[in-house]
Order: sequence, then structure tokens, then C-alpha cells
Amino acid sequence: SYELVMGPASVLYGSDAIGGTLNALTPEPPAWTGKPEWHGRTVYRGSTAEDSQIGRLEFGVRPVEAVGFTGGFTLKSFGDVKGGGNVGRQRHTGYDEQDFDAKLLLAFDEDSDLTVAHQQVSQDDVWRTHRTVYGLDWHGLERGDDLRLTTDQERALTYARYRQAFDGGCVDELRLTLSRQAPEEEQYRLRGDGTSDRQGFDVVTWGVDMQLRSADTTLGDLVYGIECYRDQVDSFSRKYDTDGRLKKVEIQGPVADDATYDTAAAYLQDLIEVTDGGVALVPGVRFSSLRADADRVKDPVSGKRTSLEESWQAAVGSLRLLVPLDAKKRHVCYGGVSQGFRAPNLSDLTRFDIARSGELETPAPDLDPEQYLAFEAGIKEELPWLRLQAGYYYTRIRDMIVRAPTGRTIDALREVTKRNAGDGYIHGVEGHGQVELGAGWALRMWASWMYGRVDGYPTSSEETERDYISRLMPPMAGAALRKQFAGGRWWTEAGASAAGKADRLSADDRRDTQRIPPGGTPGYVVARLDAGARLREGLDLVLSLENAFDRAYRIHGSGVNEAGRGVTLTAVCAF
Repeated sequence: SYELVMGPASVLYGSDAIGGTLNALTPEPPAWTGKPEWHGRTVYRGSTAEDSQIGRLEFGVRPVEAVGFTGGFTLKSFGDVKGGGNVGRQRHTGYDEQDFDAKLLLAFDEDSDLTVAHQQVSQDDVWRTHRTVYGLDWHGLERGDDLRLTTDQERALTYARYRQAFDGGCVDELRLTLSRQAPEEEQYRLRGDGTSDRQGFDVVTWGVDMQLRSADTTLGDLVYGIECYRDQVDSFSRKYDTDGRLKKVEIQGPVADDATYDTAAAYLQDLIEVTDGGVALVPGVRFSSLRADADRVKDPVSGKRTSLEESWQAAVGSLRLLVPLDAKKRHVCYGGVSQGFRAPNLSDLTRFDIARSGELETPAPDLDPEQYLAFEAGIKEELPWLRLQAGYYYTRIRDMIVRAPTGRTIDALREVTKRNAGDGYIHGVEGHGQVELGAGWALRMWASWMYGRVDGYPTSSEETERDYISRLMPPMAGAALRKQFAGGRWWTEAGASAAGKADRLSADDRRDTQRIPPGGTPGYVVARLDAGARLREGLDLVLSLENAFDRAYRIHGSGVNEAGRGVTLTAVCAF
């Protein structure tokens, strides 16, 4: 399952938690019921338009109260996507993926336990199609000139979490987590002239996180803690002649080689019941210290090896208010102000790699953190026949890291660097709701609109100009009408999603001619039909007709068009 926190969440989640934060909650072992428990589930999904097959087997067991286990395997095979209309098959858009996860729970007693978990993801031969000769010319898009551009990726996450609850005292619960995450990536590029290169990186991230909770204190319900993380990064880049012989070993890969990135932070968030009627105040604060140390960085001007050491500190706070308008909290108004920040990462500081169409991004030391100040207000309705949430947000942006053309050309690519020049704003409205119409009918609707401007560099001039925020999403909306038949075993649903033309383009967007058509990404309306059935307890089937009218469309900023008309079958069997 997933938990979505909308808006800046830097107090709890730190750097980069700006527009929203998605928290993935992994499956837990079966609960102890006084006797051994076990469960299993198989999931299958097949789609004709994607030529995809996805299968998953997962199981969980609780043989005794003190031990629980859950795990699963997932295999994914994606064929070439068949675009809508006259787009047809988009060559080299398929790839394979293999996933594995396991979680062991050791319960010492009701108040303490230890969880040890591991996740593994592997993807093979993932193409960056838009940068190759197999890219689309849809609505004036330009193809790249590479003959092949593929990436192999792996990610492994292992962690151990100890939980201890306390009866009495100033702390009610402690959670201590030790983690190790290791993403790896290797890219192979075959250029149009027959030369080639291989580049990639290995990252190992060690972390420790201690979180404490103190409920019903004189100060409110407190969540607080400290966390420390260290990234250890190695990268490489090797260039080869047309005959495959090694021509050059670069100083660094896509980011600095032999580099570290350290993060340490302390945070506190409180929940204060202001009145007996449920009015609540949620203040929070975080202090972060970050440091980057890179030993092997290629200077874009001299081509020689350099190094860098940078450090930053950031303090951010937030204050949110919840005001129920009735005793049952069916009508709630909310509002808040939140600070957010994004510290420069190793990619911002040391990247030496292709960024957008025909652009080479080069290292840029001496960057500062981006600063955000967000205001939000909205309302939530929870009635037997209506669920509704609508809100408005405004975010002030300071020192945003933006790309700046230098006017130089490297390997036939336009060089761009980065600067803290992006002052501006973004604001918008969004809402979603569901209305129960009676007799098993329900209507869901959602809509969003945003607009933003920020200072940038449309040319290699040192002067900034106010421009649109890059990849600003167009107005979007959707609706679905659902019918649940008597007995609850069968249901049908018809829905549609729509987007306006994404023609508010920044200078970066206009230069990204392999992904964004001239004049902007066309708008679209896409319809779908679904039908589902519970054939028996634990066996559910869903049959979907997606993109029913076979529209040709793409998500703004994507390098691949979405699938055309296709049939998808999803089956879930629990045992």
C-alpha cells in the first residue's frame, strides 16, 4: 500500500520532499491469532497493447507467536508498446524485470520486536528510445542519432528495524532502523558513427534512523528523532573505437567517481489538540547538515581531474491547522504553511552526461540549497453519500537550480551548467471526490490545474528571464461511473481522463525536441471500460478495454507515447 503526503514534507522526510512524498508500505506477516496462520496470493496481469506479462507469487506464515515471515517473487516482461492511432509499434520500448522481497519478524513480546527485510529489483536492456534512431517523429518530434542506448539496473535494499514500546515514562515507543541500499546502473551507447561507450555507477547507502513517539504529553503528541545517511559512489566511463578497442578511460562517469555524500538531521513534529471540538495544530521543525566530498571530477574546460568539498545546513519548519466544522468531523477545513528545501546532490554538482535533447550537462560546484515556502488551504467532506477534498496551494521558490547554456559545444552537444537563479512561484488547485448515487451507482471525479513561473536562462546570456517552470503539467481531469451489482460479486465501470495541450513551455522544454513536440504536447481524452467479478472467495478477475478509441497521446515530457487500444486481464487469487 502507499501513503501520499501532498505538499512540502521536509520536516519528516528531509531534502527533496517538496511537491509531495509517496511512502511505500510493504506487506507484513500474518497477525498472531492464537494458532498458526499462513496465507498466499498469486497475481497475473497481461496486456495486449503493451504486449506485457506480469506475474507475482507471495506468501506469509506465522507458525508461532514469536516468528512471522512474508515474501514474494515478481516477473515482468514488457514488449514493445503499440501506440494509438497511426503510431503503431514503438520499437525497443520493451524490457524485462525480476523482483524479490522477504521480511522476517521476530516478536520478543507484545512490546518489542525485530524486523529484518530485503528487496531486490533487476531490469535488463531498458532502452532510452527517444535518443536513438528508433524515436518517433510524432507531431514534429526529432529522432536521436544513436543506434543503441540501453541500461541495466539493479537495486537492493536491506534493513533491520527494532521496535520497543514503553509502559509509562516520557517515551511511548522507539523505532531504531539500520539500512543498506545499493543501486547499480550500467549504460551502453552505440553512436551513429560506430563508436561506443559504457558508463555507469555503483552507490552504497548506509543509514541509521531513530524515531521516538511520546503521546498525551503536556505539549501534545510528539514524533521526533535523528537520522544519518552516507552515500558511497563509484562511477566509470570508457570509450571505444569502431572496432571495439578501448580508446579512453574517463576521469569520471555520469557523476563524480570516488565520492561520498553525508546527511545528518534531527526533527520534531507535534500534534496539539487546541479545543475539545477537534481543532488541531501541527507544528514541526527539522535541522539538517549535509556534506559532499568528490575526489575525481572532470573539469569541463581543462578536461583535467579536480575535486570538490561542499557542505550546507538547513533549518525548516511547518505549521498546519485542522478545523472540524461539526462534532462528527464530517466537514473539516485545513490550512498550513511549510518550508521545504532541496540540497544540491552529486548529480547537480558533478554530472557529466547528456541531459536533454542534444545537451551535455557538466559539473557545477558552489551551488546552494533550493528554498521553498508553501501555503495551502482546503476542505474535506465525509458524508455517507459524499467524499470530497479540494484545495489551493501557492509555493514561493527561491534559489532553484536551473540549467544555463554556456555557449560551448562538447562532442557536438550543447554544454549546459547549473546555477541558483530560479526565483519564482507555482500555484494551483486540485480536487477529487466520490458521490454515491444509489442502487449501486457511484461517480468519481478529479481535476487539477497549475501555473508557475521561474527565472531561467533561455540563452547563453548572463541575464535571466522569467519563464514557465519546466514541464509544467496542463489542466487535467477525469471521471468514472461505477455500477456494483446486487450481491457484490460483479461490477462495471466506464471512465475517461483528459489533459489540455501542454503549450506553456520553458526554454529547456523548447530545446527538448526529442520528447516535447514543437508548440507543446497535444491534449487528449482517453476512455476505458472495466468489468470485474469475484468468482469465489479469494478469486477476483478484472477485464479492461483501455484507450477504447485508440487515441495517440503521450504524457507531457515523456519519451514514449502511451499504449493504444488494448485489452488487459488482471487475476488475483488468494489462498
